[in-house]
Amino acid sequence: MNLPAIYRSGFKCSKCNKSFTSKDVFLDLTVTSGMKEYSELKPARTELFRSPLVSFLYERGWRQNFNRSGFPGRDEEFQMAQDYFKPVAGGILVDVSCGSGLFSRKFASSGAYSAVIALDFSENMLRQCYDYIRQEETPMNTNLALVRADISRLPFASCSIDAIHAGAAIHCWPSPSNAIAEISRVLKPGGVFVATTFLSTPTNSGPFSIDALRPLRQIVGPVNSSYNFFTEGELKDLCISCGLVNYSSKVQRSFIMFSGQKP
Repeated sequence: MNLPAIYRSGFKCSKCNKSFTSKDVFLDLTVTSGMKEYSELKPARTELFRSPLVSFLYERGWRQNFNRSGFPGRDEEFQMAQDYFKPVAGGILVDVSCGSGLFSRKFASSGAYSAVIALDFSENMLRQCYDYIRQEETPMNTNLALVRADISRLPFASCSIDAIHAGAAIHCWPSPSNAIAEISRVLKPGGVFVATTFLSTPTNSGPFSIDALRPLRQIVGPVNSSYNFFTEGELKDLCISCGLVNYSSKVQRSFIMFSGQKP
């Protein structure tokens, strides 16, 4: 469960004999891993973050702009998440849609977890994460692994993960319901899921920020952007319907951090 081991790692499915090996600085556990002729495109909001330019800019100004919407900043967000994760300290944490590893590196350096997996669909985000690890004080032998995987098809056994974090990500996911159902599946009983996102506002959702008009969103589609923005009620309903309990949230303007637990 560390970066040097990634270079030596190889996995093989005992049923279909498909092999998964390391590529560059991460382990590719997507279905399309190793394919030469076939490639699969995701929605524009997903493909955007696979861009080398966006990956480079993410911690160099892009993420900092979130404070305009109420995001409290990296250090405070990290501490807020740590407070939610106290019941599962010492376990395995997966930082899904980790991007450039903004929080993965802090979770790994905290020493609060037996292992941290930085997981993203973007190859370039994972490469950027590795570059930051080399530049910072995050030791190379830290129990931190870089993995490429699809949020709607997590490559983990059911009931095997203690904590899952998703920072500013759910609004980019092609199917948030599939993703949170997967998160619920892989969490251990008592495991904790923590996420942050932007709440729906007239600015990012247009008229569909009004509760009475939100059912029309599925018919008309996004108005101002290709992202999915939700009300707090929708996020709570989504967590509960996917099997999570003890929903809790903290809101600051259009920023929300919410949490659910596997019963």
